[in-house]
Amino acid sequence: MVLLRRVIGDALRARRQGQHRTLREVSSAANVSLGYLSEIERGQKEPSSELLAAICDALGARLSELLREVSDTVALAEQMPGVLVPVQDEPAAPVAVRRSTGRGVHQVSSDGTVAVQVRQDSPLKATLRSSRVRGSERDVVCAA
Repeated sequence: MVLLRRVIGDALRARRQGQHRTLREVSSAANVSLGYLSEIERGQKEPSSELLAAICDALGARLSELLREVSDTVALAEQMPGVLVPVQDEPAAPVAVRRSTGRGVHQVSSDGTVAVQVRQDSPLKATLRSSRVRGSERDVVCAA
């Protein structure tokens, strides 16, 4: 199971860094402490809907855009066999590449709008790298 707070935090960090803004700038604009915003971006804290809306506003983004991006990433990751659910319970998914290395199992999948590359580090930890077909790349660390 993917940790939603980590996917949300990563999406927020990617937007902030894409704008070349500091944590201090965004935390001030959103009226949230710098430390708390940092914890949200690292997936250590789960923001309330009000706080998430304030952060999105500070980033000049719509909450619906952020949630759609997070939803797309999670939905595509759920389709990848053995990543977020056991292989026997998972329907077939369009997996372009699956290889095992000394650093875990790597998989790549795409639905045409979002591509997800997964490195399965252990049964309880996967690193997702997702990218939109039109840009915006980010890393997400998920724990089952």
